[in-house]
Amino acid sequence: MTDLTTLLSPVTLGALTLPNRVLMAPMTRSRAGADNAVLPITATYYAQRATAGLILTEATAVSPQGVGYPNIPGIFTDAHVEAWRPVVDAVHAAGGRIALQLFHVGRISLPAYQPDGALPVAPSAIAPAGTTLYGPDFTPGTPPVPRALEASEIPAIVAQFAAGARRAKAAGFDAVEIHGASGYLIDQFLRDGANTRTDAYGGSPERRARVLLEITEAVAKEMGADRTGVRVSPENPFNDMRDGDPRATYATVARLLRSFDLAWFEVVRGTPAVTDAIREAYQRPLVLNTGFTAEEAEAAIRADLAVAVSFGAPYIANPDLVERFTQGAPLATPDRATFYGGGEAGYTDYPLLGAVAA
Repeated sequence: MTDLTTLLSPVTLGALTLPNRVLMAPMTRSRAGADNAVLPITATYYAQRATAGLILTEATAVSPQGVGYPNIPGIFTDAHVEAWRPVVDAVHAAGGRIALQLFHVGRISLPAYQPDGALPVAPSAIAPAGTTLYGPDFTPGTPPVPRALEASEIPAIVAQFAAGARRAKAAGFDAVEIHGASGYLIDQFLRDGANTRTDAYGGSPERRARVLLEITEAVAKEMGADRTGVRVSPENPFNDMRDGDPRATYATVARLLRSFDLAWFEVVRGTPAVTDAIREAYQRPLVLNTGFTAEEAEAAIRADLAVAVSFGAPYIANPDLVERFTQGAPLATPDRATFYGGGEAGYTDYPLLGAVAA
């Protein structure tokens, strides 16, 4: 059995003391209600996975304008706070820690989701080519050319993230993570393939990072920097994303985020050159994500390349992932047909290791 003592050892991220370095990565599951309030089954789902060092929830919209998928959760009404509170309580009762991931989809939306059927918004009027989205009834659709945000509108979006953090705190979450990855609004501002602005929010990497910095400052003020994380995906092409020089862009982002002294900075790894540039610029511990085995995560942490590793798909079919790592047990394979939408099947019905053995 491979020695995983470092991966399974405690670590401190900001104000959080974690029993291990196995984080549950944020994953959309599309099982909230039509009003974007999570359902009682969500408490079961996350409580089952409470042995993770830290649970990062599925991306949660900070406003109606930020919705772009069917049945995703929100955190923009008091009803959303009340729906999330039992989830947090269930995770805490099971001995876990949980952070809410905050996001706005930007151009990755359809008018069917937007208030008054308006166009989705983005840094620039550029549609994500080759992208298929699904409406409220899961019917496929093509995203339209979005409306470019006016600079005067951006403070309101920053305030939406701050309000989301405030509501997350009211719901009892231990921390929040700002979703700056995967082709959503913040990522659209960061990368020059989606941001062709010529004002203070476009052009140089520093200006393209301005929205992220303003949101981070506002969220940290509500939640505390030591309970705030940020996630980026410098080379992930999902949602038609690209950047002419990701190494320079994200080294700049890392350098600018350094001053916030965040609880964590999660990077979806790509080529070593880009990830190494981020690490050198950030000069603080990173959380890494994407495609790690337990052995690779152990090696990365021992080599001081990361302080923790987040696991996505393995957590879908293995709610007791930490126990499986501890025992060297095989991992179950998730059913991709049940990733999005539906009920218990493929969500809360994956058996624990003891049940499998029985």
